[in-house]
Amino acid sequence: MKIFIAGARKLTELDRSVQERLYSIYKNGYDVLVGDCYGIDTSVQQFYAELKYDRVTVFSSIGRARNNVGNWTVRYVDGANLKGFELQRQKDIAMADEADYGFMIWDGMSKGTLSNIITLTALEKTTLVYLASKQAMTVIKDFNQLEKLLSVCPDETYAMYKKIVPQTVTTGSDQTSLF
Repeated sequence: MKIFIAGARKLTELDRSVQERLYSIYKNGYDVLVGDCYGIDTSVQQFYAELKYDRVTVFSSIGRARNNVGNWTVRYVDGANLKGFELQRQKDIAMADEADYGFMIWDGMSKGTLSNIITLTALEKTTLVYLASKQAMTVIKDFNQLEKLLSVCPDETYAMYKKIVPQTVTTGSDQTSLF
């Protein structure tokens, strides 16, 4: 099983429950797909480097990995002529496509992490979300569950969600794919 792990750049600490989940992934021998960004990406890399875990692949979209704590294999995702957020999104989309499952460590406000949850949900892949502000985990399998999670986030987050999700996607039984 391949697990896409990501989270907010502003978060740098992995609390005990997150560490327990990461350790469970390690004990089960699952493949980890992680980005090369600062914040959660680097913290997750550090966690697995300390365990000397070799089933980690670091994804990068800038021609070199910004962070690769464990000197793992790096998968470069070509962002063509994209820059900034859209360039990094290509890397995240590649990880979501390849993953069987997602684990997002979210501050309830990060646009990148929200985009990853939306992408995984649209691909009908289950995502475990750790909401740092509530110190709680929840499983997201569909857009109804995602909207329920958003109800405990700042109003700005829901507004951001509405901008990210195309108008063709609806909740409930009328749900269509983003892609």
